Amino acid sequence: MIKMKGLTHFTIPVTDLKRSKAFYVDMLGFDFVRENKHMVFVKNQDDYFVLTHSKKPVDPNPDDESDIHTAFYVDPAEYDRAKTYLESKGVKILLDEERHGDATFTGRSLYFHDPDRNVIELHDSDKD
Repeated sequence: MIKMKGLTHFTIPVTDLKRSKAFYVDMLGFDFVRENKHMVFVKNQDDYFVLTHSKKPVDPNPDDESDIHTAFYVDPAEYDRAKTYLESKGVKILLDEERHGDATFTGRSLYFHDPDRNVIELHDSDKD
């Protein structure tokens, strides 16, 4: 068995680096770290994400499915403000749900697309 210490970074495929950098930095509030010809490195808290140019677009997700996604924790006080902000910027909310009981991740979850139709989840937890 390999004992890992944690996640180094997560790579997100994108077709337009400039557009995606603006979305993740200006809209989602990530910190810009650096960029090169094929990648933009951004950071949220202690977590690094690499927006990597992909010549082939991401599957267009025609049915707005949200099972395959990247989830970010937001403070419960930030959840409603984030939803209102996204909607004011024209971002379509795919799903806004709340899970309780024996669910692995309880609390509210909000799903939407980034510019390349990668599904993003904002999650607040009721287990604080």
